[in-house]
Amino acid sequence: MSTQSEHLQCLIIGSGPAGYTAAIYAARADMKPVLYQGIQPGGQLTTTTEVENFPGYPGGITGPEMMEDLKNQAERFGSDIRWGMITSVDTSQRPFKVQADDGKQMTAETIIIATGATAKYLGLETEEKFKGGGVSACATCDGFFYKGKDVAVVGGGDTAAEEATYLAKLAKKVYLIVRRDELRASKVMQKRIFNSPNIEVLWNHETVELFGEENGFMKTLKGARLINNKTKEEKVINVDGFFLAIGHKPNSELFIDVLDMDEIGYIITKPDSTATNIPGIFACGDVQDKIFRQAVTAAGTGSMAALEAERFLAAQDD
Repeated sequence: MSTQSEHLQCLIIGSGPAGYTAAIYAARADMKPVLYQGIQPGGQLTTTTEVENFPGYPGGITGPEMMEDLKNQAERFGSDIRWGMITSVDTSQRPFKVQADDGKQMTAETIIIATGATAKYLGLETEEKFKGGGVSACATCDGFFYKGKDVAVVGGGDTAAEEATYLAKLAKKVYLIVRRDELRASKVMQKRIFNSPNIEVLWNHETVELFGEENGFMKTLKGARLINNKTKEEKVINVDGFFLAIGHKPNSELFIDVLDMDEIGYIITKPDSTATNIPGIFACGDVQDKIFRQAVTAAGTGSMAALEAERFLAAQDD
């Protein structure tokens, strides 16, 4: 195992819009950033087929293509983008001691965490099959493609209620699939659900499988098979879109018991800042944003993190 340690001014953990934007800004500030792409290079957007709401792409673009553009832009300014994962970070003193999954050891003056969040799925085999072909975990990202069509939303909390009411403005019909006989959503969100004539709530229902058409790599969702967990009756709904709204899990495991987090694991940053409770460590994108979760807001906080890291380094030199 290599024991030689590489010294970095700025280490970025995670790719995606937040990580790559942080790399663009950090590289332009001559911080010579090193970015480790993590378990899912390009982040959640690589599972999205069409991105139409990111500025600068009037004709739309696929998620993987957009991430490649951001990566190329970061590399153009001198970012060192690497495969692999960071497996340990010692935050007890600066520079921080860091180790990658290939055994490489580094020290870093600043760290930008852009590890994102992972949408929770039901765990069905057919759900995996139709990801990007009808199955989505983001109504505001993909709802537009289901204008005038029938869709389903799974979940009973505020996120599910929000996604269902958002989709109700676009879709012809929205099925809200709820596992229990009541919603966990706030009263105001419940009221919106019950006041939307094209939302049908399917109480006590769970999804058994999804079905559709396959044409080579192209997979198109056609419907879902459900079961009533009280009566055990089966029900088939014909839908073009199937939206998961059962929560997200921030990818913050590396910093548990080190950085301040909320009860779910989202890293808490200081108001109007990406700074964490440890000076020199910044967090951006979906690992600290549980409200908006958009590519454009992630990119925005990525630029903030790099600017703050630059200022932090400058203050150390004073």
